[in-house]
Amino acid sequence: MNHYDTIFSAWDGDELVGMICVMDDGVMDAYIHYLLVKPDYQLKGIGKELISKVKQYYSDYINITIVVPGEVSKAFEYSEFKKANDKVPMYIKRTFYR
Repeated sequence: MNHYDTIFSAWDGDELVGMICVMDDGVMDAYIHYLLVKPDYQLKGIGKELISKVKQYYSDYINITIVVPGEVSKAFEYSEFKKANDKVPMYIKRTFYR
């Protein structure tokens, strides 16, 4: 996680139970790269709270973006993220194993 611009974490005592990692351009666009919550801690508001911290931290930014594979996480729906019906996520996936 050394190269992320912003990281927020959630803890239960000494146990890391959730984390959100964000990259940004320093001006107007922030991209949530990871939102991870341990399975036993899901649906307890941890993801929503981590997203809330990102929204507050980047409140002056024009865009906060996340690309969610498969089913849309309820944490994002509850946090005002909307599916962009007119947008298609595109990517290049490289594997380093040959």
